[in-house]
Amino acid sequence: MINKKVNTVQEALQGVEDGMTLMLGGFGLCGIPENSISELVQKGTKNLTCISNNAGVDDFGLGLLLQKKQIKKMISSYVGENAEFERQMLSGELEVELIPQGTLAERCRAAQAGIPAFYTPAGYGTEVAEGKETREFNGKMYVMEEAFQADFSIVKAWKGDTAGNLIFKGTARNFNPAMAGSGKITIAEVEELVEAGELDPNQVHIPGIFVQRIFQGEKYEKRIEKVTVRPKV
Repeated sequence: MINKKVNTVQEALQGVEDGMTLMLGGFGLCGIPENSISELVQKGTKNLTCISNNAGVDDFGLGLLLQKKQIKKMISSYVGENAEFERQMLSGELEVELIPQGTLAERCRAAQAGIPAFYTPAGYGTEVAEGKETREFNGKMYVMEEAFQADFSIVKAWKGDTAGNLIFKGTARNFNPAMAGSGKITIAEVEELVEAGELDPNQVHIPGIFVQRIFQGEKYEKRIEKVTVRPKV
């Protein structure tokens, strides 16, 4: 069995260069690859096209890359929590492609499955469909969407083994499984890394065939975007 373990985040991100297209897992701030994002900030990698459900917040997640103006283009479905994102978009500093959330997920999954394109009714008759092929099926109109083409997919899991098998915990099982295997190279950072054979195969969400590099991260903040609590009685 191939050992895909690398010892550091620096080793995991070898080959990530300026101008590349990256997929980054997570939903809001849940299940984001915190260590990898921080390393990209430290490396100063720039002119990136980032595919992610959202753009983080001003001082965390992909917001850290936006602060340093390392992102050239964002491909996302929800971007409402980041004031710096809004400023850069409205000023023309940042190219933005907004995609229906289900379409974003399916474009990831299609890339994972090796499917070049698919038809969806989402966005037909709107700006989303401009310049795209449309077709009628059973009396309903659909828009053709192409699978993403990313240089790297960077995902975050709760537990993994040295063969690349991954288990996600709770809501972190969001865009991460769809993005694993969707880029030319998939990097997985995990909270706990064990030897091959230690995971219960029945609990594995993503098999190691979709992962090329895996490392154990550290110091996860796991920040909450908006804490909403009931007032004290």
